[in-house]
Amino acid sequence: MSTDADNSNRGRFPPGRSGNPAGKAPGTRNALVAALDRIGAEAAENVLRAAVKAAIGDEKTGGDLRAAELILSRVWPVRKGRPVALALPAMQTAADLPAALGAVVAAVAAGDLTTDEGAAVASILEAHRRSIETADLESRVAALEASHARD
Repeated sequence: MSTDADNSNRGRFPPGRSGNPAGKAPGTRNALVAALDRIGAEAAENVLRAAVKAAIGDEKTGGDLRAAELILSRVWPVRKGRPVALALPAMQTAADLPAALGAVVAAVAAGDLTTDEGAAVASILEAHRRSIETADLESRVAALEASHARD
């Protein structure tokens, strides 16, 4: 007869172990995907040449803009962001953060920055504040340790 303690782990892996021990090894690829990759690798050069030829076109027909777009998007990827010019007050201490964030809020409100850009700048300012606080805390701890060593 089994006890409640015996049934408590039924259907579960032992503590400290996860995953199916009888399953595929990590990094094992699906056979179909591997076969498609081999076919793609063999034909890739021919496909690329045909796409470039279609993109360029000839004198009678203009180039295929979709083919050109596909090729250029691989060679010259779309930028994920744009440079942002924003005048911010200097942040020498953590107490300077509200003024810097105020400048970001004003720029978003004026339409100079999108909300996503404002959030990205605010995130950078927050990281800068944490680095200032970490350096300040380190110097304060060092001063306390030096003071304690003298006593």
